[in-house]
Amino acid sequence: MHSGQLILMIKPAESFLTRTLREYPWGIKITRILAASLAAVDPAAAIDRALQRDGNILSVAGQEIKLEDFKNVYLLAIGKAGIPMAVAAGDLVSDHLSGGAVLSKSLDPGIPDDYQEKIKLYQGDHPIPDQNSLKSTEEILSLFSSQTSNDLIIVLISGGGSALFTSPQTGISLKDLQQANKIFLERGLNIQEINTIRKHISQIKGGQLAGHLYPAKTISVILSDVIGDPIDMIASGPTVPDPSTYDDALTVIRKYQLEGRLPTSINTHLKAGAAGKIPETPKAGDPIFQGQTSLVIAGIQDAMNGALGQAQKEGYLSQISPDPLEGEAKLSGERLAKILCQLKTSESQEGNCLITGGETTVSLTGSTKPGRGGRNLELALGAVRQMSGHKGLALITLATDGEDGVTDSAGAVVTGETLARAEELGLNPDDFLARHDSYTFFKALDDLLLPGATGTNVNDLCFLFKF
Repeated sequence: MHSGQLILMIKPAESFLTRTLREYPWGIKITRILAASLAAVDPAAAIDRALQRDGNILSVAGQEIKLEDFKNVYLLAIGKAGIPMAVAAGDLVSDHLSGGAVLSKSLDPGIPDDYQEKIKLYQGDHPIPDQNSLKSTEEILSLFSSQTSNDLIIVLISGGGSALFTSPQTGISLKDLQQANKIFLERGLNIQEINTIRKHISQIKGGQLAGHLYPAKTISVILSDVIGDPIDMIASGPTVPDPSTYDDALTVIRKYQLEGRLPTSINTHLKAGAAGKIPETPKAGDPIFQGQTSLVIAGIQDAMNGALGQAQKEGYLSQISPDPLEGEAKLSGERLAKILCQLKTSESQEGNCLITGGETTVSLTGSTKPGRGGRNLELALGAVRQMSGHKGLALITLATDGEDGVTDSAGAVVTGETLARAEELGLNPDDFLARHDSYTFFKALDDLLLPGATGTNVNDLCFLFKF
């Protein structure tokens, strides 16, 4: 049962063009591959594939749910893909929909008029939560405060939800939370480490939202932005059991020597939890999870598969790397550039395309005043010197949400000519790496990818091409 209102966020290939991609005959082929990677993880299309409606039966992950068994059906969408996910799911259950809420970073392109009375829109910030995140979360929790076992709640979760959906534990202020998140990002903690701590300083993460929504029947529909799709880590797993503990959170803090830098309120809370003075996050077997359903509808593997199929259509000998994209961004750039240079000297005379996906980190400890950039741009900058002088090669990074760090760029294009072009402009990549100012470097070369916000978020991609 569809009213044809699906909001497809598919980007045209031309939106990825940069100076380099305009100049070379292979440039337009690459833009089609980039566009295909995002089309494969379009959130509305993914929901349309994963959820089926036949009469009053909603099929989710092999489970059949009779909609007439519920007095009310609600939607709750949290994350960067909130709006397209909400509209797609709303389209499926429109004749039963009682109400709902969307919390996202961007409220574009909005929702169809006939949903506006039922679905309330809220905004927050990412990657650092702001006052809007806090206020929006409070209002949403208030909206969902009196549900019963006669209610069905479809929870739509996507990347960015950890910062957007924010309700710190008693005694921890928003300022404390913001300071902690900045420290996590500056020190280069990976997403699993960050979310392990986040779960234990929040009232809603790590399965605690499930407790708030209980006893309603909950279906969690998840767009994954974490490698391997661990549902307890995506948006900090608000509706699923949390296997991590307060001790795990303290282990991360000790690993990065953060105790002296984090706000006292956070240290105090975590230590009290580890001492058993505060209840743990809910675990598997807790009654609040009984009969609940969770389904991952798309992730980075789907994006890589979409790119792979298009690359093969374009005539490239293509493969997906078995190694995830991870570790320090600059070092990953150097490592991938070496792999790419080896591809150049291989016996294959065909064009090659190697695709990898995941999430790197950027440690800001070496910079007193960092410039503009993000992990995808820094990875690309880390590859520049290694690739210098090698003809017929390109490395392209892509943040699938269209926003690398706090920039308006999704990534960058690097070739063997990038260093020479930069030096003509008096730009030294090492200086920009030291300042973590990768955005400024690639902007000067007109080689930033600027497709705009994509409406999806499944992590990062890196493409290695040999022509």
